[in-house]
Amino acid sequence: MSSENEPAGGGADDAPPEQLALIRETVRRAKTPRAKPRTWRGAALAKERPVARVLVDKGVLHLDRYFDYAVPEELDGEAQPGVRVRVRFGAGRHRVRDGRREGGGLIDGFLIERLAESDYSGPLAALAQVVSPERILDEELLGLVRAVADRYAGSVADVLQLAVPPRNARAEKRPSPQPLPPPAPPEPGSWTRYEQGAAFVAALAAGSAPRAVWNALPGPQWADELARAVTATLASGRGALVVLPDGRAVARVDAALTALLGEGRHAVLTADAGPEKRYAQWLAVRRGAVRAVVGTRAAMFAPVRDLGLVALWDDGDDSHSEPHAPQPHAREVLLLRAAQDRCAFLLGAWNCTVDAAQLVETGWARPLVAAREQVRAAAPLVRTVGDQDLARDEAARAARLPTLAWQVVRDGLRHGPVLVQVPRRGYVPRMACASCRTPARCRHCAGPLEGQESASALRCGWCGREEGDWHCPECGGFRLRAQVVGARRTAEELGRAFPAVPVRTSGREQVLDTVSQAPALVVSTPGAEPVAEGGYTAALLLDGWAMLGRPDLRAGEDALRRWLAAASLVRPQSAGGTVVAIAEPTLRPVQALVRWDPVGHAVRELGERAELGFPPVSRMAAVTGPPEAVAGFLRAVELPGEAEVLGPVPLPVTAEGRPRRVGAPPPGEQWERALVRVPPGRGAALAGALKTAQAARTARTARGSRGSEEAVWVRIDPPDIG
Repeated sequence: MSSENEPAGGGADDAPPEQLALIRETVRRAKTPRAKPRTWRGAALAKERPVARVLVDKGVLHLDRYFDYAVPEELDGEAQPGVRVRVRFGAGRHRVRDGRREGGGLIDGFLIERLAESDYSGPLAALAQVVSPERILDEELLGLVRAVADRYAGSVADVLQLAVPPRNARAEKRPSPQPLPPPAPPEPGSWTRYEQGAAFVAALAAGSAPRAVWNALPGPQWADELARAVTATLASGRGALVVLPDGRAVARVDAALTALLGEGRHAVLTADAGPEKRYAQWLAVRRGAVRAVVGTRAAMFAPVRDLGLVALWDDGDDSHSEPHAPQPHAREVLLLRAAQDRCAFLLGAWNCTVDAAQLVETGWARPLVAAREQVRAAAPLVRTVGDQDLARDEAARAARLPTLAWQVVRDGLRHGPVLVQVPRRGYVPRMACASCRTPARCRHCAGPLEGQESASALRCGWCGREEGDWHCPECGGFRLRAQVVGARRTAEELGRAFPAVPVRTSGREQVLDTVSQAPALVVSTPGAEPVAEGGYTAALLLDGWAMLGRPDLRAGEDALRRWLAAASLVRPQSAGGTVVAIAEPTLRPVQALVRWDPVGHAVRELGERAELGFPPVSRMAAVTGPPEAVAGFLRAVELPGEAEVLGPVPLPVTAEGRPRRVGAPPPGEQWERALVRVPPGRGAALAGALKTAQAARTARTARGSRGSEEAVWVRIDPPDIG
């Protein structure tokens, strides 16, 4: 070391004797640094079952199989099926020493089983390390993971990353609590409002496995009803699993379960809990200390012992669709679990999706609904304002809201809070020419121009450039109007109209959980509506055309679901609850809202999709990528004979600076998408063919073959097909 790099003042030799003694004592007491996992060169192997079959954590499809490793005698006791291990992966055949393969990089994996001999004729590498003796993966969970991977044309390793949370050593060392005895069967409570509700709870308590699609009545009782279904299942000596769309819904069911059962009988699995607490809760479930689980999407794989009930709330919510490969949906995973474990199944929501209607139509599940008298008693009054009403309304032409809406807000504020649902967040997300309605676009990137809350200039929503002197390229006009007004702008307008009333907003920036029963205006985007104590006195559903006009197969179904979710928070009609929807009353989703008939709407949608061959009646997959790659993939894949290829068609180009979704083209690149459709009963064959073709493609890429570098995305059951 050069003198310039030496510390000032000399070095350790200049240190005082007391300091040197302290340093020597610290070094002597320090733990010996942990060595890297060894190659076990020359080590004796286990006398019984010296071969370990391992699933390595490599999510590529051409490596979606098990690999055999030798078990050193020193690891014989800990190397049991289901434990986490580390192995050396990627060593070539030429790197063999003393009959043992060496080299390669260290990689995590799971030990699947122990064998007396291997099917592989060459030399085996040794297990490098048993990370933990905790047996995480059992045959039941592995079977579910394999079924999900086959269902979605994915790899087992990718699904395992979704099913098993990351290890936390401190949580693993702590013992789990002792399991509690089964509780007493609960009273049916508000389940008596449904025609077969009490019988459903009684069947769960008796140990049966009923399967039901539950159309919940409006109001907050749904959380207590779910808790009673879980309690009845626990009373039969079995476990229960409830999957909900977000943390707010989890908190409500958690509170309802605690009120019924007390502390310690259920676990809450959410990402908000943090890695240590979440893993500790997961281990408590895995060890059998807790028999009931409530959680968000990741909880769909929770290893509940003796599973007796799987329940899902609001299956139409986008949060139930996993964004990571292979992108399974919680509804389909729970359907697989219900079939695998032969347990009860409950799919509940205020709305009814087409997928839920198909379960009833095929006879797989029974409907769990209330009589029309109960629906009328629980639902608010729903009124609509269409285009003809707006044309005749002088106030609607001059202001944002029609006269009926202003009257309902004014009357509702006398008795409590009023909810205003706005389909867009922000201030003024979209502007257009006031004369010819031509959308206002940025001159630099053609992105949409947005109004700003504190500035007169417009700003591009894509590149962020400000536009101070915009004029219409079609008619030359300089005046602008809002195409869709955002939540903040709506709150500003309502605040000016009702200056003595507080205005609160709930959306992406800040989501409110609850609001008091004091008079207030609550402006919310869909899905972020807070619960009001005692219910809202009224609700306004603005800009209905913005949700109904989306170019998507599920636009009407999704709009009705969001409207019903907001309207269900309003007091019943007998208590003065009123809902005003700004939408064309002749449209089918609006009529279903007025009649409060989501089941009828879903049944009619299902019939139309059956005639056209659209999901969920048919199975469909999307193949996305550069045009040459998509064409090459479709030529190589051996599709079932009944398969029909739709497209490919070009996708919209992702603008610079815009967020990119999984599977979307990179900014500036032109990708194409092809849809592959098969009739009912051929979904497994389609998934298998696509998985085989994708595995061959990734294998060529790994070998460095030409023409295989461009990625192709394959997704089973794409949520948006246009």
